Amino acid sequence: MAEPLTADRAAARPALGPVLLEYTLKALVLAGLCELVLYRLVSRLGMHLSKVAREYVVVEYALRGASSAGFALLNVSAILVFLALLVLLFEKMQGGRLRALDSAAVALTSLLLALTVVFLMFPPRMPGSIAYNALTAALVWTLVAQYARAHPDLTARAMILCYGLGVSGWLYYQISTTTYGWLGIAMAPPWVHEITRVGEAFMVAATFLVFAVYSGFTVRTSNRRQRRRVILYGVTWGALFSLLLVMDWLLESFDPSMASGFRQASQGIGWIFQMGMGYTFYLPFAFYLAGLLFWAYAVIKQISMGRRAGYGLVLMFIAGYALQLSHLTLFVVLGLLLITNDRRIGAREASSRSLPIGLSGRSPAEASGIS
Repeated sequence: MAEPLTADRAAARPALGPVLLEYTLKALVLAGLCELVLYRLVSRLGMHLSKVAREYVVVEYALRGASSAGFALLNVSAILVFLALLVLLFEKMQGGRLRALDSAAVALTSLLLALTVVFLMFPPRMPGSIAYNALTAALVWTLVAQYARAHPDLTARAMILCYGLGVSGWLYYQISTTTYGWLGIAMAPPWVHEITRVGEAFMVAATFLVFAVYSGFTVRTSNRRQRRRVILYGVTWGALFSLLLVMDWLLESFDPSMASGFRQASQGIGWIFQMGMGYTFYLPFAFYLAGLLFWAYAVIKQISMGRRAGYGLVLMFIAGYALQLSHLTLFVVLGLLLITNDRRIGAREASSRSLPIGLSGRSPAEASGIS
């Protein structure tokens, strides 16, 4: 009896790859969120608070500390995203014969990682930047096509299409302006500002569709409790959304000075996020706030279920709209890979594959992939 029990325990041990990916993703999400707040938001905001920093020494030291910690976390995030991508690529290549889109995704991701390493050691010039952004666009649309093929639902396809168009708006801005600068053309590329704004609108639309795809809310259910929850959330968020849209008009009608202060405050918030994430906030502020709430709920829902998609969605949000740094581009690629190859992560995934249903404690529905 000792030998079978020992064999079962050895089989029950989770594989190293899924466990490494689980803890790498958790550390990456934590480091990425802290880097977003401390480096891309607080430290860049400090550049425009020089007068306050000169008057108050505490503010100066706080901004310097935030900048130093954020820069260190930026390097940590870059290392972790490299590690996570390498683990995912190794996992996909170990999965057997790859399809055409899988092979293209693996090849393009490997090439992007290699180019990133080369450009870190040898800073690229304009042709190198153009090639890097063009390769990123090709990889993003390969993953978009792969996701659309794996998810026949129209809402899921609309969500990934909006996100792909949003990222493409920024990539078009980068490629077109860099190309014109390389060729010595002084005029602006055609439709560059309009396409950039349309791309931002598509990114905001994607945050709404993420909720429809990943929140698990549906009114087409026989469960009355779930139906009441859907109606409650819908009414609450709809009321908040309408209140933000109407507030400016009411303030303008009764107190124009207060309305001006409210607009300046919203512009200040938009300016901060423009510095950190590239959003210009030219749309009504209510759209951005509602999209953030929808995106956050879907992320928390998926992470609490132990799904890869939750980590992928939060990384895509951390990257923002303006992919000005190479590790932000890798955040987008990793996020798309995770939502495209969605499953339970880490020890739970490995143990569920190695243990029988009776030992793993999973129901037949969960064992068949139904969650």
